[in-house]
Amino acid sequence: MRKLTVVLLVLALSLSFIGCPGGGGGGAEGPALIGIAMPETHVERWVKDGNQLRDEAIRRGFRAEVQWADANQALQNQQIQSFLVQGAKLLVVGNINDGVVPVIAEAARDGVEVIAYDRIIQQSTDYNYFITFNNFKVGVLQGESLVEAMDLNSATAANPRLITLFAGSPTDANAFFFFDGAMSVLNPFIDAGVLRVIGPYPRTSADRETFMQIATEGWQAPIAGRRMDDLLSGAASGVVLDAVLAPNDTLGRAIITSLLRDARYQGNLPAVSGQDAEFDSMISIRDGQQYSTVFKDTAKLAEAAILMAEQILNGQPINIPGAELATGDLREIGSTGTGYVQAYLLDPILVTRRNLNVPVDAGFYDDAQSAQLR
Repeated sequence: MRKLTVVLLVLALSLSFIGCPGGGGGGAEGPALIGIAMPETHVERWVKDGNQLRDEAIRRGFRAEVQWADANQALQNQQIQSFLVQGAKLLVVGNINDGVVPVIAEAARDGVEVIAYDRIIQQSTDYNYFITFNNFKVGVLQGESLVEAMDLNSATAANPRLITLFAGSPTDANAFFFFDGAMSVLNPFIDAGVLRVIGPYPRTSADRETFMQIATEGWQAPIAGRRMDDLLSGAASGVVLDAVLAPNDTLGRAIITSLLRDARYQGNLPAVSGQDAEFDSMISIRDGQQYSTVFKDTAKLAEAAILMAEQILNGQPINIPGAELATGDLREIGSTGTGYVQAYLLDPILVTRRNLNVPVDAGFYDDAQSAQLR
């Protein structure tokens, strides 16, 4: 009888640990696996994000695997299915387009939680969490930087400044928030007649037909470069632009390359905005070509995403230092088109030639790169 009591006691103690994740979110089978699905490698920040997410997950005691999908949603779906076959307990997904919805549904059927990472998963009701930056504010900062660069507060309707507009990929919901944030700043100057748009002018992204004329499918730099070439030989052939609204650094550099081939812009580039604080664009800002970028500290975003993953797997309330839950007008950032998810937002920072040190001081670059920006 005493032997049976001991056996039962050992069994009870063993069961008390199973299903209590603690560090690493694992049970008897060991640390939980987090599958990290990133969209592409042609935009530099996604390579860094994937590596940062994996490293942070491992630091917190999880197993982690990261895959990049080369901007191919079918490939990403296969990678996510592979994570599910491997027994992943949670997925962090930076999706390409809403073709990801069927595999998100598969994850839900398997009881696997999904965190949408910096790109909301549209047309899905099968996940609950989204972590990103305040992407409307990203656009606001872009717009404000161009207002400063063009000195719009001193401009007159008799001599208006000239701008042309670019937007991001129409398959990325963030592109709409970036554009609307920027236009919330620029539209009053357009209304006052002191700023004139050369080329298509969607007042907001709600004008989908016109928005599609300035959108850049898949955030592909060659598409933006060709469109800038067309503008310079077409709608902008008889004028000299003062600014270009570019939604990210990759597109901004392609636009600048196009401008530099035009004799009108030799040593006289318009102010070009950007986003992501990519190293090549930071050099361009340092050298007086690109005017601004928006720094989104993806190391903090990755840390926040994995902290969220840990809290979810441990059944804890979500509490992310430095991130706010989107409410009020910002709640739309969490709209999937079929419902709302909990969207947690981190703050972006505008970077110009005056404060190149901000991402450097945050440890965003390696030592050799940082030395070039100090």
